[in-house]
Amino acid sequence: MKLILLGAPGAGKGTQAEFISKKLSIPTISTGNILRAAVKNGTPVGLKAKEFMDAGALVPDEVIIGIMKERLAEPDCAEGYILDGMPRTLAQAEALEKEGIDIDVALSIEISDEEIEERMTGRRACTACGATYHIKNAPPKKEGICDNCGEKLSIRKDDQPKTVKNRLAVYHRETEPLKGFYEARGKLKTVDNQPTIELTTAAIFKTLGI
Repeated sequence: MKLILLGAPGAGKGTQAEFISKKLSIPTISTGNILRAAVKNGTPVGLKAKEFMDAGALVPDEVIIGIMKERLAEPDCAEGYILDGMPRTLAQAEALEKEGIDIDVALSIEISDEEIEERMTGRRACTACGATYHIKNAPPKKEGICDNCGEKLSIRKDDQPKTVKNRLAVYHRETEPLKGFYEARGKLKTVDNQPTIELTTAAIFKTLGI
């Protein structure tokens, strides 16, 4: 199965992608992780992307498409994959189609802006291994310390309140129209965000029939 996860930043796409990935034994291709790796390694594309990411803006399409096409050509994607954070614009969706990158389902997680703001400003990330937590929904065992490697946790710049509001505005303007794009192709499915991660996962599995 080839999937695209849609939803506002902070809707839980990354978390749910992990569960779907394990259930179907297919890789999750996270644009955010690919870009953050490039930024951390100081690659040319990483330095270019960093300026946009720090401002909460979208990284240019040509950068995203190039990274994504290379990743999907790897052997582990032969039986299917989950795209997390891609496409983010109609132009990207059209470019994916043009490149022959097809999907079976575009799954949209529906959630209010108010809940997104509360959720994202409570996120914490490990500066060493990249593991993510939430002070309310998924706290580390020891406050401010990563469970995996013991390093300190911090608030990513793109999770700061002002940046979150900007990212939501960008989402509604640039990304939300994708729902209509995939609905017109008969590929859109929606799931309302549930009170817990587990309930949201169950709703997604039921919608996908897995």
